[in-house]
Amino acid sequence: MSSAVIYEVKNRIGWIRLNRPDKRNAINLAMRKELQDVFADVKFNPEVWVAILTAQGSAFCSGKDLTENVPEENPGIMSSRQLHAFQMGIFKPFICAINGACYNQGVGFALNSDIVIMSNKASFGWPQAKYGIGSVSGPSRGAHILPWHVAMWYIMRSKPLTPEQCLQWGLASQVVPHEELIGAAQKCAEEIFENAPLAIRGIKEAARHAQDLPLAARMQIAQMIADRVFETEDAKEGIRAFKERRTPVWRGR
Repeated sequence: MSSAVIYEVKNRIGWIRLNRPDKRNAINLAMRKELQDVFADVKFNPEVWVAILTAQGSAFCSGKDLTENVPEENPGIMSSRQLHAFQMGIFKPFICAINGACYNQGVGFALNSDIVIMSNKASFGWPQAKYGIGSVSGPSRGAHILPWHVAMWYIMRSKPLTPEQCLQWGLASQVVPHEELIGAAQKCAEEIFENAPLAIRGIKEAARHAQDLPLAARMQIAQMIADRVFETEDAKEGIRAFKERRTPVWRGR
């Protein structure tokens, strides 16, 4: 039986591929459990410095598998909401490489990521209302990233956003030709590797924790985390390398 998620760690990149191409990578219970395990490895495995999330087949993710009649709550398996919250609590960089249609809960995985690279064949959307059901990521994330009238323009009509529109409205970081998608994601990871991994994680942690706080509280949290990062071996190596005019060697400690 094939896995619903393909996961491998290679050169400090945790490659995550949704693997139900015949179902447009719809999220069933098995995929949710496998993503839970994979996300845990990304978070706790010291050999993973960056994660890249993409998918097999022509679609990235069509959302929840509506043909599977199982309850949302299952012992030992995170609910969709818990899984998205767990992904947001991973402070290692997350790159989402959108290879095709990205709808419903699939958009949640993308918006929970730090960098979104889209194929020119991809699209974003929340078409749940077409099927008489509500949306979580649309009103809770899409309507807060997009201007209100723009979000409602797409969500209320169940119309997808093109890659160019995603780039225009800040849902995507980059749009590339389809055949260059994976290479672009790898290049992005390699550019991140030029920086100290604990510094990057600290910056993300500060941004996540302080996202909805007033400025003074945001600065206090960021300073506290920056002080912690300053005591790491990598911080000392970075300062030495700067003085010696050489490229630093990061150890992640």
